[in-house]
Amino acid sequence: MELFNKSGVLVATVLVSVGILIGVQAKDDMVPPAPVIEATALQMNKNGNIAAERRLREWAEQGSAVARRELARQYLSDAARRDEALKLFEEAASAGDSQAVMHLSELHREIREAGLGSIKEAAATRTAANSWNRY
Repeated sequence: MELFNKSGVLVATVLVSVGILIGVQAKDDMVPPAPVIEATALQMNKNGNIAAERRLREWAEQGSAVARRELARQYLSDAARRDEALKLFEEAASAGDSQAVMHLSELHREIREAGLGSIKEAAATRTAANSWNRY
C-alpha cells in the first residue's frame, strides 16, 4: 500500500511538471501587443541588437503584422535587405497594418514624383535622404 502512494505522488508530480512546461511554452508562443513589439524594434535599432531582431522575426512568423512592419522599417536602410523589407511591408499592409500601408504609399509617391523606375529605387532614395537628415 505504501509503494502505491509513493508512485501515485511521483506520477502526479510528473504530470504537474509537464503541465507547467506546456503552459510556459504556450505563453512564449503568444504575440505581445503592438507597444511591446515597437519597443523591441527600438532595442533592435540600438547597437544592432540580435536578440531583439530574432524575437521580432519569431513574432512576424507567428503572423504579427506589427512585427513585420517594424522589421521592414529596420531592413529598409540596408541595401542587401531592401527586397525583404518591401515584402514585409506588403505582408503587413495585406494583414491590415495601417502604418505599413502608409509606408508603402509614401514609397509609391516618391516613385511618381522622382520618376524612379521601381519601389526599390524609391527605398534607396529615401534611405539616402534619411541618412543626410541625421546630420
